[in-house]
Amino acid sequence: MAHDLLDRLRERLEELNRSERKVANVILEDPTLATSLSIASLAQSASVSEPTVNRFCRNFGAKGYPDFKIKLAQSLAGGTPYVTRAVEPGDSATQYTHKIFGATIAALDEAQREIDITAVERMVDYLTQAKQIHFFGLGASGAVAQDAQHKFFRFNLPVMAYIDVLMQRMVAAACHTGDVVVIISYTGRTRELVDIARLAREAGAVVLGITAPKSPLAQECTATLDVATPEDTDHYMPMTSRVIQLTLIDALATGVTLRRGEDFLPHLKKIKDSLRDTRFPIEKAAK
Repeated sequence: MAHDLLDRLRERLEELNRSERKVANVILEDPTLATSLSIASLAQSASVSEPTVNRFCRNFGAKGYPDFKIKLAQSLAGGTPYVTRAVEPGDSATQYTHKIFGATIAALDEAQREIDITAVERMVDYLTQAKQIHFFGLGASGAVAQDAQHKFFRFNLPVMAYIDVLMQRMVAAACHTGDVVVIISYTGRTRELVDIARLAREAGAVVLGITAPKSPLAQECTATLDVATPEDTDHYMPMTSRVIQLTLIDALATGVTLRRGEDFLPHLKKIKDSLRDTRFPIEKAAK
């Protein structure tokens, strides 16, 4: 499909010959600008000939350069293009800030287009029926687990987050029917978490995963929300997966809130109002 064109460019980049790779790099550097370039301008920017540009376009299923530009424009309309430009040691604050924001926005856009809404509803079902909820995560995903505890404690049921492997194992072994364990892992390949998921299920808990599709962890879970984001391995780039995980936690918490109905809103308001006296009035803070 048209919206897959940018993905195909990235995936096949290393397969292209040297000249065609130059064309692809110019396009990926700024896809929006590329849609406005003439074939002569694109060839000049890539330091290749116009016939090379035409061969490149046909290589990606287009009849020629005009047809390729239409497909590229359709691809851009289908979602924000993933930013492929890595942060360079000499980047200015403007450059690295725009790159990081761009990569994060693009990853969120792609995740939104690929999210399985049926899976979201199923996980909300399990969370709504839970007697208690445990959130597990390690490393950057540990911070997401702690954020989830901050969101879900409001639902009048026991909620804890654990970021230590030994505590996770003990809690998993002590689970009972009615408990829900949510394991957050970008790769889904951490051995300890896979073992912990198995322990929790054997103890009778429902195990939900926010993790990579078809990963070892996903195979051990009762249900999963798949998170497949292209991480930049460059040392300077942050993990966009963490932002996607946080957004999914927000979506799940919102789903549980809506399931509780309007009668639950006064309880949430009471919690929010409890913080009022801890803050300076806006008028005083502005002085």
